[in-house]
Amino acid sequence: MPLKKPEALPKIPKTRKKLPASFLENIPQKKEDKVEYNCHAFFFYDRSLKKQYYVLRLDTVVNFGSFSYSITYDAVKSKKVIDIVILGLKADINFLPDASPAESDVMFEDLFGEFTVNIIKQDGCVNSAVYDFNIFKKEILLKNKFIPTKQNNRLFCDFFTAPDLNSISSEFDR
Repeated sequence: MPLKKPEALPKIPKTRKKLPASFLENIPQKKEDKVEYNCHAFFFYDRSLKKQYYVLRLDTVVNFGSFSYSITYDAVKSKKVIDIVILGLKADINFLPDASPAESDVMFEDLFGEFTVNIIKQDGCVNSAVYDFNIFKKEILLKNKFIPTKQNNRLFCDFFTAPDLNSISSEFDR
């Protein structure tokens, strides 16, 4: 007995993309503080595009030996707040395995002044820092690191500046 021939393709429901605000509403489980991620801030000049970027590099504390991973994220910038939601890890193509942390660069073009950077995990934990970006003085200052008051919130991310990674356009030399 032959199977019935379908007249049209079946419709697959679309998944909804969660906004960073919905992750902030989650209440995390109670766990102890453990630093899992680092956030480094630095300047990066792309010579091929001739653009100056402000980079927030997320990387893991743990090194992975067999595969090369990158961190998947969703970043939203509002007036003076940057929310970065860590969604998970993605395996990259790697021909030579090497022990290295998972990392991703979050690039912005127009940061000047003080910005609050919120790193948000999917379970609802939030770690924050206040950075002062100044391209004319060629410096990024880490003003404050803090854990926002929230039920069961814990430390999972440490914040740094990385002046050794800076590359600045000659346009800003004065």
